[in-house]
Amino acid sequence: MVVIKEYRIVNNLTVEEYQVAQLYAVAQSSKNETGGGEGVEVQKNEPYDNEHGKGQYTYKVYHLASRLPSFISKLAPASSLMLHEEAWNGYPHCKTVLTSPFMGDKFKIVYETMHVADRGTNENALNAPKDVLKKRQVVKIDVANDKPDKYKADEDPSIFKSEKTGRGPLKGDWQKTCEPVMTCYKLVTAEFVWFGLQTLVESFIHKAVHNLFINFHRQLFCWTDQWYGMTIEDIRALEAKTAQDLEELRKQGEVVTAAK
Repeated sequence: MVVIKEYRIVNNLTVEEYQVAQLYAVAQSSKNETGGGEGVEVQKNEPYDNEHGKGQYTYKVYHLASRLPSFISKLAPASSLMLHEEAWNGYPHCKTVLTSPFMGDKFKIVYETMHVADRGTNENALNAPKDVLKKRQVVKIDVANDKPDKYKADEDPSIFKSEKTGRGPLKGDWQKTCEPVMTCYKLVTAEFVWFGLQTLVESFIHKAVHNLFINFHRQLFCWTDQWYGMTIEDIRALEAKTAQDLEELRKQGEVVTAAK
């Protein structure tokens, strides 16, 4: 049975700001996770205008041999321990598909995201059909109070205060009172078809996704003074430079396991 969860992440910024903040944070965290032959390889990053609409298309390969659980590593050759990611960023709607060449059609993670100027109260922000809504589990994430897998004081929204915007620290019922405010609605479908391991791996996938969303959005808020004021043009230039840096980092040094 495919596991479907909808993650709702409230953020103390506008929908327009989040577009820049997200892209900045993806570029920075990718560098933190790359080195020693592993990490992120950006193969394509280009505009699209097709059946998916208009936006930015990216194709990335994640080299992850040392980051997968041992029971998966033992099943596959090291050369096959990688994920391929295709993403269509037609902001405010985005779609990402993760696949594995080794697993073929037995493995897929799909997440669709809608960014909305609200406090996480929309019960169907992605217009999911009724059969999906029946299976969906809603998971609300509080970036200030939910515990990350690895705590870092400089990535803690409950103590961070932005010098440029005056936002933060995020305390108490901040999600109900903060201004500005927006929510990321992420509908995640995880499918792993392998007899005897399906339930275990799908559970692992959603645990990893949950941790990723917590860590990433804590970083995003605490990096406010780095991305605030940047334009999309600034971000595209940063992404081009980051792609070059990632290729160099992947060929040298030790693997760094910071979470995105």
